[in-house]
Amino acid sequence: MAGTILGVTAYAAGHDPAAAQGASNVNLGEISVTAPRDSASVPGTAAQGTPTPVAAPEAGGSAAVEERRFGEARDRIFTKAGATVTTLNRSAIESQPQGDNQPFNQLVLQLPGVTQDNASNGGFHVRNEHANVQYRINGIQIPDGISGFNQFLDPAFIGSVSLITGALPAQYGLRTAGILDIQARTGAFEGGSVSLYGGVRGTITPTFVYGGHDGATDYFFSGRYFRSNLGIENTTSSYNPVHDHTAQGREFSYVSTQIDPDTRLTYIGGTFIGRYQIPNTPGVAPSFTAFGQSDFDSSRINQRQNEFVNFNVVAVQRSAGDVDMQLSYFQRYSTVHAKPDVLGNLLFNGVASDVYRSSLVNGVQSDSAWRVAPDHTLRFGFFGSVEQTLNNNNNIVLPLDTFGNPIDAPFNQNDRVSKTGGLVSVYAQDEWHVADRLILNYGLRFDQMYQFVNANQVSPRASATWTPFDGTVFHAGYARQFTPPQQVLAAPVNPGLTVGTTNQAEVLAASPVQPERADVYDIGVTQRILPGLEVGVDGYYKLAHNLLDDGQFGQAYVLTEFNYARAYNRGVEIKATYTDGNFSAYGNVAFAQQKARLIDTGQYLFGADELNYIATHYIYTDHAQNTTASGGFSYLVRGVSPLLDGSRFSMDGIFGSGLRSGFANTSHVPAYYQINLGVTRDVQLVAGWKPAQLRLDVVNLTDKIYQLRDGTGLGVFAAQYGQRRGVFAGIAQAF
Repeated sequence: MAGTILGVTAYAAGHDPAAAQGASNVNLGEISVTAPRDSASVPGTAAQGTPTPVAAPEAGGSAAVEERRFGEARDRIFTKAGATVTTLNRSAIESQPQGDNQPFNQLVLQLPGVTQDNASNGGFHVRNEHANVQYRINGIQIPDGISGFNQFLDPAFIGSVSLITGALPAQYGLRTAGILDIQARTGAFEGGSVSLYGGVRGTITPTFVYGGHDGATDYFFSGRYFRSNLGIENTTSSYNPVHDHTAQGREFSYVSTQIDPDTRLTYIGGTFIGRYQIPNTPGVAPSFTAFGQSDFDSSRINQRQNEFVNFNVVAVQRSAGDVDMQLSYFQRYSTVHAKPDVLGNLLFNGVASDVYRSSLVNGVQSDSAWRVAPDHTLRFGFFGSVEQTLNNNNNIVLPLDTFGNPIDAPFNQNDRVSKTGGLVSVYAQDEWHVADRLILNYGLRFDQMYQFVNANQVSPRASATWTPFDGTVFHAGYARQFTPPQQVLAAPVNPGLTVGTTNQAEVLAASPVQPERADVYDIGVTQRILPGLEVGVDGYYKLAHNLLDDGQFGQAYVLTEFNYARAYNRGVEIKATYTDGNFSAYGNVAFAQQKARLIDTGQYLFGADELNYIATHYIYTDHAQNTTASGGFSYLVRGVSPLLDGSRFSMDGIFGSGLRSGFANTSHVPAYYQINLGVTRDVQLVAGWKPAQLRLDVVNLTDKIYQLRDGTGLGVFAAQYGQRRGVFAGIAQAF
């Protein structure tokens, strides 16, 4: 039995058709009187408790029906029991301001407990954690790439995205602050579209999508080019940044074919290519002399960065009787190349760093669900990957005289580290329906890392979900977690190379980065207050040993990892959704605190005074934000006037109390907000053609000037501002 409000379905335990329940599930997608253009491309959304409108099965033929059937089988493999799940379906993505044209990180900012940050830090944080987020596409874990500016995920190929948080089942490991579970769009789209979107600061982005069926084969493809003069965050509050152009390309492919009635073969692949200028801050005076020069216009520094990501997945899925299984091979290759302006960087920073990082990961993943009895589902699987990484740091520096003064005699230093490492994980868990409305999910996982440090851990997981009556779901759980560092970010360095140069570290200790080990406790409830209104509250507490953190410790926009010996993370998240006919709205607010003490690895990255202070004081981590909020609404006009009928008006917004700043993160930047508006309308431009969609969006409606970073705090190199007001428009023609 299920009660439906605003796309939110609260399933009573024991009644979930996917047998994957016990999750507190809130869907931010709205129920509309018109089916979304690609609603049928969300396989498994209904199985997760989200009754999205779908196209009639006959529209796509038997291939669409089989695609949906296999999607439901996949949802039986990957449980969310005991976790908190919030879903943005295809309709919700299209209804937001900018729709498919927004960056992926802006999309996830509308999920509860997600905090905005600058692009070099990944663009967002989940529950105040740094980068501890796992990406899955159709259940398959996409391995870590190299942190850079790129958002290799494009909303145009996403059928739905769910944020899974809390005390996660044993299936989910390695990156555990949150799971971004993406269901790809499929051939249920049945057709294609071409679009052109653009606006202020030279922004233009043409996009192409196409999907359909051919016999037993289902396919979907998308491609996007993006160009703008706001590539990453502006370092000043000016409306137009200086030297901040970017050009990017993305493509995504999905092909699935049915081999026999119980087996299908799927390929998923994507590529991202990005070229960035690093923004400049005008009016800054040089601090050094190099190559006989000591005068330089800071607005003319020509520092750049190139990034590349490619991933490929081949999966075989089979359902036979009471067993569902999926075996996958995955590959991901990514590179980042930070290119300095040798003269400019030397004059202003005393070092010009040419940094190249690459990572090639190959691996396999197997997941199975066996319904051994009506009240027991056993899930088990393994994960294994091999990674080859290369870190090449080529620094041009100035020597120091005996008094510590720089000498104008630049020379080169090179520090190169390569490594072949690996990860191995196995898990087993049982979902036990103790009673009609009570589910226990318990299991174990084992993780082994072979990197610059070898380590392993056995991690127990357990949760309970109780549905005392329809519309009310309680969950509580415990999870032991093991998080290895990203190999490419944890490469060892030799601080001794910097002695006697303008790049000299104040502290020469460089203990190797360790895996994070943590205990997580989570409890929450969702409640249907009245028809159309549902609220949820979730609380969590985490105790961590060797908490992993990242930072930018030089002018190159790349990250380096380190550990805090001890840390805790606690918070409360409140969310609500409401629907009434063609109107839907949602709101989230999170109160959180993450504190840590004693930096015990990568000490060379910090000054002695800060290290000594942190050794005896719990401090906020630099990405911690005490209060985070988001919300929005969407309204489809019907029965008002011919001029307005069929138009959709939407708004979303975010609020943050400010990320940390100052000595040892003891202060924070001012609080901020940003409001975005959008309107879309389908129009018949050419007789006999499918409708075209017109879109108009305003980003940062009030032109709020706010800082994400002020250039201070641990691992923060430069000031960065949120984007100023922008007006954008576009047209998408379906065919």
